[in-house]
Amino acid sequence: MDLNQARFNMIEQQIRPWEVLDPQVLELLSIVRREDFVPMAHKALAFVDMEIPLGAAPNQVMLAPRVQARMLQDLAVKKTDKALDIGTGSGFMAALLAHQAASVLSLEIDAHLAAQAQANLQKAGVTNVVVRTADGSQGAAADGPFDVIVLSGSVAEVPAALLQQLAVGGRLVAIVGDEPMMRATLITRTSESSWTTTEPWDSNAPRLSGFPEHSRFQF
Repeated sequence: MDLNQARFNMIEQQIRPWEVLDPQVLELLSIVRREDFVPMAHKALAFVDMEIPLGAAPNQVMLAPRVQARMLQDLAVKKTDKALDIGTGSGFMAALLAHQAASVLSLEIDAHLAAQAQANLQKAGVTNVVVRTADGSQGAAADGPFDVIVLSGSVAEVPAALLQQLAVGGRLVAIVGDEPMMRATLITRTSESSWTTTEPWDSNAPRLSGFPEHSRFQF
């Protein structure tokens, strides 16, 4: 397989048609080697439009390239941003964030996946990501507030605890809802007591571990 040609095809045939047109995001996808974050058994699938299995559990996956790219574009990450990545998986989203943000804290509930992601990031020369084995549903309040929070999987709803960890002006993106129709949800904290929400596109994704299915919190 010609990896560079496969990468080019992924960007031109999957990602651009999904309205990912930010030149910085497109450049990142050509620089950060996605194949280095894919398990050896699935290397041939690195650039395919699908979720790639990472572990034994059905929800342990690497999201499809177009979904990761669109989430990254929606977050509009700046060089000064402090980012929280929930659901490290293979470490690929953390690597993308690391190239755009000042620092990234990445939380993974599965210790084996966390260790593998750490190894992947080290091999890729990424030095501004800390991977921590933790339940991401409560975030990391002691390390916040964060300018960017990304949930690399779906949730029934976004926990209030995570919204409180956004800095004013901070953005959170998650895939929210239930099959067959989930929505990408972008939440921006506009003041100490207010948030705005948009739902720019549809996409289904496996559930993130540890997140509750129901809550009384409304925003």
